[in-house]
Amino acid sequence: MGHQVLNAFELKTDKNLQAVLVAGPTASGKTALAAAIAEKTGAAAINADSMQVYADLPILSAQPTAAEKAAAPHLLFGHIGAERNYSVGQWLDDARRALAECRAENRLAVFVGGTGMYFKALLQGLSDIPAVPDAVRARVRAECEGVPPAEIFARLARVDPETAARLRPTDPQRLIRALEIFEAFQTPLARLQGARKKAPLLEAARCRCAFLAPERETLNVRIDARFDRMMAAGALEEVSRLRARGLDRTLPALRAVGVPGLVDYLDGACSLEAAVSRAKRDSRQYAKRQFTFARTQLPEFAWVAVNQAARS
Repeated sequence: MGHQVLNAFELKTDKNLQAVLVAGPTASGKTALAAAIAEKTGAAAINADSMQVYADLPILSAQPTAAEKAAAPHLLFGHIGAERNYSVGQWLDDARRALAECRAENRLAVFVGGTGMYFKALLQGLSDIPAVPDAVRARVRAECEGVPPAEIFARLARVDPETAARLRPTDPQRLIRALEIFEAFQTPLARLQGARKKAPLLEAARCRCAFLAPERETLNVRIDARFDRMMAAGALEEVSRLRARGLDRTLPALRAVGVPGLVDYLDGACSLEAAVSRAKRDSRQYAKRQFTFARTQLPEFAWVAVNQAARS
């Protein structure tokens, strides 16, 4: 697949090319493809996955292998600690610096990941939402600690029904973020998101954008097999180290696919078999959301059928 995409993009002959963007659902093979393109063209792979930014989750977030990193530059992988509540805006700032680094070295940039909002920000810009004061963030998060997502959603719906209507009642990370914004500025997050002030970093017409799209049943098989490999590679030990840090469990890193179930197992709340089953189910549901986001929010991407085995 790498050679086919590489040839189709005509990367070596397009002097007007700004970047290559490789997106796709979890377990579609995008990380390995980007590494192959980077190695063959002298490019640098830049992470566009909200979980692969965390240094604490190299296994569960399927970060590039040591061999891939040795063969070509890889930027923004594992550069953030799990204690950080890392945002799209912060990533866009980091991506701007990474892109400048690539240009200074005369390297092509290959953005790769599964976070649709990162790609949307790259190509369409981003709302410039003011930073929430630390005291407000700490208070809201303390109030939401251990509270079921349905109750957090109900609280948001009471004060900010406009934003609540746009969010899933089962997504505590975004619900809490919306509450923080409302508490800090008494303004619905939905309205602040309406005005885009941070300009796009890239022009879609000058990029090659591919969304890897495996057939769904095949992808589900890959997802299950990959999580089994993660467990064999030490995913449980990785989560045990993260759990030992005693961090707020509403932080993004603590909500990563696979982490909540394995933490529950370590806490004695479920069996290991149940934790693994939950992780595989959550991964399949996440892949479904990634397909939906790409279909509705990323019109710049060409969908590429994927038929062979893939690592991530």
